[in-house]
Amino acid sequence: MRWLISVLVAALVLIGITAPASAAPDGTLALASTALRAGEPITATYSTPRPHAKNWLGLYSDPGNGPVDEKYVGPSTAWTYLTAGSGTATLPTDGLEPGDYIVFALAQDGYQWLAAPVKLRIAGNAPLHFVTETFDLRNARALTPYQATVRGVVRGDTDGVTFREAAGPQWAQVSADGSVTGTPRLSDVLRPSRVRVEARNARGETSTATISVEVRPPGLSLVPELRTMSFNLWHGGSQVDGGREKQLSTLLKSDVDVVGLQESSATSTRELAEALGWDYHQAGTDIGVISRYPIVERKQPGTGPLSVATRVRVRLDDHQDVVVWNVHLGYNPYGPYDACFGKMTQEQLLANEERSGRTPQITAVLQEMRPDLATAWRTPVLLTGDFNAPSHLDWTPRTRRCGYDTVPWPTSVLPAQAGLRDSFRVANRNPVTTPGTTWSPIYPIFTGGYGHDSHKGEPEPQDRIDFVYYAGLLGVTDSKTVVEGKPAAVPNHRGNAWPSDHAAVLTTFRTSAL
Repeated sequence: MRWLISVLVAALVLIGITAPASAAPDGTLALASTALRAGEPITATYSTPRPHAKNWLGLYSDPGNGPVDEKYVGPSTAWTYLTAGSGTATLPTDGLEPGDYIVFALAQDGYQWLAAPVKLRIAGNAPLHFVTETFDLRNARALTPYQATVRGVVRGDTDGVTFREAAGPQWAQVSADGSVTGTPRLSDVLRPSRVRVEARNARGETSTATISVEVRPPGLSLVPELRTMSFNLWHGGSQVDGGREKQLSTLLKSDVDVVGLQESSATSTRELAEALGWDYHQAGTDIGVISRYPIVERKQPGTGPLSVATRVRVRLDDHQDVVVWNVHLGYNPYGPYDACFGKMTQEQLLANEERSGRTPQITAVLQEMRPDLATAWRTPVLLTGDFNAPSHLDWTPRTRRCGYDTVPWPTSVLPAQAGLRDSFRVANRNPVTTPGTTWSPIYPIFTGGYGHDSHKGEPEPQDRIDFVYYAGLLGVTDSKTVVEGKPAAVPNHRGNAWPSDHAAVLTTFRTSAL
């Protein structure tokens, strides 16, 4: 895995075993074509006065998702080594989303430029189509102007795409750019507002979808039900073919309102939000939040233990906000491996939780959340994330996990002590009948590492490590894990309909009491 190679190289540099090339980009890089269709290979011609067996060519989505500052940002979508001082190289584009990309020639398994990067555009080779045939847009209020968009949820050959309304209520209009606008009447709250939208590209291909808009009456809550998801994108969705479309399909089918994202690889948060016509906050290169409703406050990650968390405030209505915290806690050492393979004592497990950084991280995050938690009775608080650790609610005498009666995993005990509730366990109280496993739908077998290589090939400890916590006047009406289809296990995962190595968690809250 290239991200692991880069981490190892960086470590070697720090201890002085090797040093990266320090010269300015003095080579050349050119592409045979800067306009391709998905499936057509990228052919690059290059030269460098600094040949090395580990120089390499990397393809990244553009803008932003690449070593633009000669530093690691996220994984490449395709790569190959450039072993000579000059020559040609090819990169595959099979399964890539249509859009803008950029090619970098980079030095010695690192991220220093050998030449100026080159941009290109990849067009879709699939027929024009909506990601899903039916989906909901944000709620509308009667007598109030409304606006949403469907432009970003068509895929395939979108060259010259335009939109029109094929059928729908009198109040709704669909413009050629995919905007849905209008002012619902009072009478529109009495019937569903369903709009049939047609998309047409320059080749004359068409696709249609039915969108629904719930029209709420004046004076009542605009969002009486809030659907919240925690979703690890697995390196931005780059690990499966057509990952971006599959992510969009998941979000639309789930009819979700607010999503905490992990492993967003710098650009996925923005790209998903723009496709959906939503608001977003990207925090660093890993975590982000997207919201169907406006984000009115944003907080960047802090330093040290707080670097794994971000905060936004979402305005659901004129007098109805919700604060959303999103985290991605440290991953190594991993508690279930230490418990199930290492057979450590409870004291050793808790010491390793501290060593992993997770305990300091969740402690610091909860300390930072204290002002929000103190006013959660007025403004509800959500905490989403990939915690990379189980819950003490799942390791009980009834479950008897790996021989343990109980384990007080700090990343779940401390939120509970701070007044947060685990929405999945509120809705599904029995961990025996409803385990809620999120790690992992594609790793049934342990593949090694984490200090437990002797157990490679044994069953992977399956556990619930992704969460939606809450505090305040919210009522949980449902919570479930989300996985599309029956994903094939690694290494046969590229064609999976599900784009992640985690299951997502989707919780529906009742907000009408606010």
